[in-house]
Amino acid sequence: MWAEVPDPVPGEGEVLVEVTASAVNRADILQRQGHYNPPPGASPYPGLECAGRIAALGPGVTGWAVGDEVCALLAGGGYAEKVAVPHGQLLPVPEGADLVRAAALPEVTCTVWSNVFMVAHLRPGETVLVHGGSSGVGTMAIQLAKAVGAKVVVTAGSKEKLDRCAELGADVLVNYRDQDFVAEVRDATDGAGADVILDIMGAKYLERNVKALAVNGRLAIIGLQGGVKGELNLGALLNKRAAVTATSLRGRPVDEKAAIVAAVREHVWPLIGGGQVRPVVDRTMPMSEAAAAHRVVEESGHIGKVVLVR
Repeated sequence: MWAEVPDPVPGEGEVLVEVTASAVNRADILQRQGHYNPPPGASPYPGLECAGRIAALGPGVTGWAVGDEVCALLAGGGYAEKVAVPHGQLLPVPEGADLVRAAALPEVTCTVWSNVFMVAHLRPGETVLVHGGSSGVGTMAIQLAKAVGAKVVVTAGSKEKLDRCAELGADVLVNYRDQDFVAEVRDATDGAGADVILDIMGAKYLERNVKALAVNGRLAIIGLQGGVKGELNLGALLNKRAAVTATSLRGRPVDEKAAIVAAVREHVWPLIGGGQVRPVVDRTMPMSEAAAAHRVVEESGHIGKVVLVR
């Protein structure tokens, strides 16, 4: 249901963005279902990223001007005509992208860079296992990992999705419906295992992910599609001197988000501008059809991102 609401007013250190496009994330679906409330002080409306033009500057904002084309990482509010954003969560539209494609970038680039590189410290020559390789996060993780010289193993549930992952640079393709990703990772690494695993499943994959890790491996859990409670074999983890981390992006303090956004602008934006990395947009839909867009994502009927356009 759409409703008329008051325009947000940018506070200290915020800007007001007139939204051109937003994108659908699974967090939006969880919020709609009542499972993922916005953090305190955030907009109550869905939408964790957007692109558009700056309509107004709040007190204390420098370095930006009214009319600038931007994309932004949000704690909520992207499914609207206007949204107030802390200025540290703004990014310029990267070279070669328009506003619609830029709307598909903030959440995936910040999620991948913060987890795979800032937390798990993926290095050139290492192997990363990306679960859900055809998702928005997955398609970005493949490209960024390849850009730094890593070997990429992906899981997905169909030949079509795996083929798209291969087009983006994935080296080893695993259909989770009929292949054992632990065995495939070991085969691909001469028995060593994955140095980094980016996981969206949580409990369902926990035991197998630990088995798939290399010595000194790092498991980064960013989703719980397979449940929240699992059994962790600490002995296996200890023997591998491995680490398990679990992070979310939405509830982080503003200064932490600003640091992630700054790192993305420094490291990822030049790769997008140079054509080495690109946003993967499955389809665009009118924002008035957000309910239908949610169904597409819920049914996993997409590759990359579904973008909502005003």
